[in-house]
Amino acid sequence: DSPEIKEEVLRKDDRFLALLKDVYVESKDPPVQVKDGGGEHLPSKQVEKRLTKLGHLEALDVKKVSKGKISLVEALTLLNNHKLQPQIWTAEKIAAEYSLELKEVNSLLEFFIPFTVLEFPKKPKKAVTSHEPKKLT
Repeated sequence: DSPEIKEEVLRKDDRFLALLKDVYVESKDPPVQVKDGGGEHLPSKQVEKRLTKLGHLEALDVKKVSKGKISLVEALTLLNNHKLQPQIWTAEKIAAEYSLELKEVNSLLEFFIPFTVLEFPKKPKKAVTSHEPKKLT
């Protein structure tokens, strides 16, 4: 807010301007060297894929997934298989069949349980017997 400070900031110093005019900066980029790999490409991180095991539900899901992963339909299928036949579809068999880690399969089987739809039997309806209405007197 002080006018002296504003004046000092805006004032040009001729001595510094003269020195600044004498400064010359020249910059050059280093030459770019292209390595000819003879048509070789750098190895990229390749994700190993596997075909899904979907059977008759193949049209509902993806065709390939990365190893160590499962598709949604596969997850539901293996959970249902384990629920219906736990002696056959053990965690070890599921891990081997779907290329998964045993620890992850155990967690999957512990924390994800497919719903069970129960249909209660219908109770027979009782026939309505006709009664003569009571007369109010």
